[in-house]
Amino acid sequence: PKEPESTWAVTGLYVYDNQVLDIAAAVRPSARGELEITDVNQAYLERGELHVECMSRGYAWLDTGTHDSLLEASEFVRVIQRRQGMQVACLEEIAYLQGFIAREQVEARGQLFAKTNYGQYLLRLAREEPVGRLRR
Repeated sequence: PKEPESTWAVTGLYVYDNQVLDIAAAVRPSARGELEITDVNQAYLERGELHVECMSRGYAWLDTGTHDSLLEASEFVRVIQRRQGMQVACLEEIAYLQGFIAREQVEARGQLFAKTNYGQYLLRLAREEPVGRLRR
């Protein structure tokens, strides 16, 4: 919006139940001529069934809608990964720390990608004792 009501942003990670099929079918194009996910979220809000999680410090919202913003986001991720020695949004690591997959599964994925930095990261993760499991 040209004049947003707040500094909050609703980022693009949504999990819906099966009601979303009927809700989405009823959504009509906006003034921009696009179907807006905000309209789906608004329907859940009006039903009293919307649950929102506010992200704490350590999260970043990166818009990649232009060539320049995509390049900026790529550079941000590169710097974080190099300086902290950790992968950003490593699905295997997240699943492992949450207890969804075993160390052996992390190692198998690491072997699959062993010729890449990502694969080497997974193999290192499988060798190390996890600092702590994330809460579910």
